[in-house]
Amino acid sequence: MIAAQSDEAVVPVHYESRIIELEFNEAEKQALMDEFMEITEDEDTDSQNRTVSNLTRLEALAMADGRLERLAKDLVGHWELRKESLPGKAMIVAISREAAVRLFDEITALRPEWQSDDLTQGRIKVVMTGNKASDPPHFQPHQTDKADRKLLEKRFKDENDELELVIVRDMWLTGFDAPPVHTLYVDKPMKGHGLMQAIARTNRIWKDKPGGLVVDYIGIGEELKNAIRQYTQASGTTKSPVDVSGEALKILLDTLDVIRKEFFHGFDYSGHKDPQQALALLGPAMEHITKLNPEADERGRNKGVKEYLDQVTKLTKAQALAGTHAEAIAVRDEIAFFQAVRVSLIKLTRAGTRESRIEKQAALRQLVAKGVLVEGVQDLYRTLGLEKPDISVLDESFLQQIS
Repeated sequence: MIAAQSDEAVVPVHYESRIIELEFNEAEKQALMDEFMEITEDEDTDSQNRTVSNLTRLEALAMADGRLERLAKDLVGHWELRKESLPGKAMIVAISREAAVRLFDEITALRPEWQSDDLTQGRIKVVMTGNKASDPPHFQPHQTDKADRKLLEKRFKDENDELELVIVRDMWLTGFDAPPVHTLYVDKPMKGHGLMQAIARTNRIWKDKPGGLVVDYIGIGEELKNAIRQYTQASGTTKSPVDVSGEALKILLDTLDVIRKEFFHGFDYSGHKDPQQALALLGPAMEHITKLNPEADERGRNKGVKEYLDQVTKLTKAQALAGTHAEAIAVRDEIAFFQAVRVSLIKLTRAGTRESRIEKQAALRQLVAKGVLVEGVQDLYRTLGLEKPDISVLDESFLQQIS
């Protein structure tokens, strides 16, 4: 994994802890998680099915006292923030089939429009094995045969298909590549090779994807560090294949500070949180940036503008990786304004290389989410340099805000 990152064959992976606590003491929790791993590690799927069905205590605790309800609420909010800056797909790993089904119910209770009984429709699905003769009734809507799962696999790998979230227990965690996947939500004890294999679902090259993200809901942090230690020792390098120290967030905050001090020093953009003021500020902000260092570079581009474009590109990539941290959420209005200035400068000056679709969509999504709309949708698209509205980049909640 490390060598592949160096060769740019895969993207880096980042870690975020959002643990939804289990209601018992830490020693008991660790003992149960260790037992879970001991009896499931190195077994085939059928053996795991039989063993896990008998290990009910940890599963029950993971689903007790509204925990899945809290998890679903956090996950939905987190995923919607992720999609603002980075299009793509995600996998959710549940501790059991029962937990997978119940989590599905909690998520679709919050977002009923994501659900469909039709295999060819819907934005979220449970992918698991089943037995029609012995499974309980509430499992029946999620039962699939081999052909059904092939259909779901095809949908999930298709970047243009609306299926963007799948809940699994064991399936698709190894030997399954879906490049649009950039996020793995983990609510199941995992360790060692199995954990690293699961994480690798997020590191495949896809378009402008800057990296993958592992979101930990159950407490795999120490197991992840141990697995990383084993892999780095085996590879003879000190470089970690997973960022567990929050490096992306540090880059985001440092780059934001650079933009504030080096490009907007002396320019008052404090009205950027108000939609109409934000658009009114774009023109003066662009003029301010163009005057900072108007000397032309070797390609005839305004040096100050080019430097600004590069810094906001760096900021956008860091936000795509760390934008769901509280510190990043607190500055998302400011980031959206800087992004809008960037794409407007490109349209005006053609000073940079052609902006990537992911950066243009990031600015568009965030501005629409905040209601930065004056004179209708067309003006916003023209501001961002889009020739005509591409409604495919907006989901239902954004379209409702526009209407």
